[in-house]
Amino acid sequence: MCVCVCVCVYIYRRACGMEKEREDSDTERERAEPLSDTERAIVQDTWARVYESCEDVGVAILVRFFVNFPSAKQYFSQFQHMDDPEEMERSTQLRKHARRVMNAINSVVENLHDPDKVSSVLGIVGKAHALKYKVEPMYFKIISGVILEVLGEDFPDYFTPEVTTAWTKLMGALYWHITGAYAEVGWVKLSSSAV
Repeated sequence: MCVCVCVCVYIYRRACGMEKEREDSDTERERAEPLSDTERAIVQDTWARVYESCEDVGVAILVRFFVNFPSAKQYFSQFQHMDDPEEMERSTQLRKHARRVMNAINSVVENLHDPDKVSSVLGIVGKAHALKYKVEPMYFKIISGVILEVLGEDFPDYFTPEVTTAWTKLMGALYWHITGAYAEVGWVKLSSSAV
């Protein structure tokens, strides 16, 4: 694993660790640190390069996510039986979900100048995953780390330490917004041993 990816994962874990999630009703979550104008430009510039290979990158992210965290497959009846990464890569359903994930990230990146739009997009994603799919929110933290790893490995020329820091902040903000949507709908933690 390259140094940039290791730094990326460390920074991400540190950023997410600084957020205080609502464990009880008396504790408020701290807001994620917003991206600066420079960081927004960095994210949008690198995303333009990543998005050229949208489906392949999305598939790589989901395959790594499901291989490394197989408990996440419980939410996907279409491919929860798959263990072979090559079979996952060929799965039409997985490829379709990969496109949805990448398109959601694209909506966020395209609208970084509009915090209300970003909040709206992520609110929809969070509420759907909480209410309809019953996905534990911790999986969003996990997949954020996987996204950072895959982008750092697949685009090493673009993911410098400065770029990695900007993307890490973005992933922290995404997680903050999504867990906020979970809190809005009254999500109750199901278990801490799901992974």
